[in-house]
Amino acid sequence: MKTMTQFHKQQGAALVVGLILMVVITVLAISGMNTATTELAMARNDQNYEYAFQAAETGIEQALAQGQFNPGVGVSVTYAVDGVGGHDEVTSDIAFEDSTVVPDKAFSLGVGSGVKAYHFIATAAARSSRAPGSTTDRDSVATHSQAFYVVGPEAPTL
Repeated sequence: MKTMTQFHKQQGAALVVGLILMVVITVLAISGMNTATTELAMARNDQNYEYAFQAAETGIEQALAQGQFNPGVGVSVTYAVDGVGGHDEVTSDIAFEDSTVVPDKAFSLGVGSGVKAYHFIATAAARSSRAPGSTTDRDSVATHSQAFYVVGPEAPTL
């Protein structure tokens, strides 16, 4: 049979073990909250990059839709897009690269058929800001290029 003094010696052990378990659980909870916060910030940044990516793609399409393909003069289009929860700004440029002679029926590269291929490159740079006028960790930029050519007569302008 145990005496009363043996019970008094064991009463503090349960308190110490309980406190150690509470500290371990608290450290795990704080670590989980930090991980969740980091993953949320990563998801916001990725979402904002997607906004910039889509804005750059739209910028290329808008520049091509202008239909102004002149070998002598480049075309530049800048516009703002108010997107979901933010502001996107796109600058699109179409620049003349080169022209090549389209060969005649005999495929003779020295003799042309009076037709040339005019090579252009369209570039769109987009900036997506969640808070315009201030720098945040979610601002993102994307640049896209699209090369194309237009077939037309051998003339300085199309």
